[in-house]
Amino acid sequence: MKTISEIKLETQLPVIITDQQGFVTYINEAFNQVYGWGYEEIIGLPLEVIIPQSLHDSHRLSFSRFIMTEKAKILNHPLLLKTVTKDGIEVESEHFITAEKQGENWFFAATISPL
Repeated sequence: MKTISEIKLETQLPVIITDQQGFVTYINEAFNQVYGWGYEEIIGLPLEVIIPQSLHDSHRLSFSRFIMTEKAKILNHPLLLKTVTKDGIEVESEHFITAEKQGENWFFAATISPL
C-alpha cells in the first residue's frame, strides 16, 4: 500500500488528495493539465466537483460509512470511474485510491489516469 507522500511523488500521474470531510487539499500539475482544474480553483472545494452528479449520493454514503467504520472495499486497487473536468466533461478514468490516518484525521489520495 502506498503512502500519501509516495503518491504525491508520482508526478507523472494526476494526483488529488482530500481530507476526511471530503475537501480537496492538494492536486499536482498533472491533474491540472489533464482535468483543467487549477490549484487555487479546486483547493477547499468538495471532491464531488470531479464526481459525476449521478454518483454523488453513492459517494457520500460510502465516504460516511468509511469514516464511521474505517473499513472500505474500494481502496488500494484500480477502479474504472468517470472524472469530471473543469469544463464539465466526464472522462473515463482509472482511479487508485488510498487512505491514511494522520493523528485523528483521515486523508485520501488518488491517482486518476484518463483512459
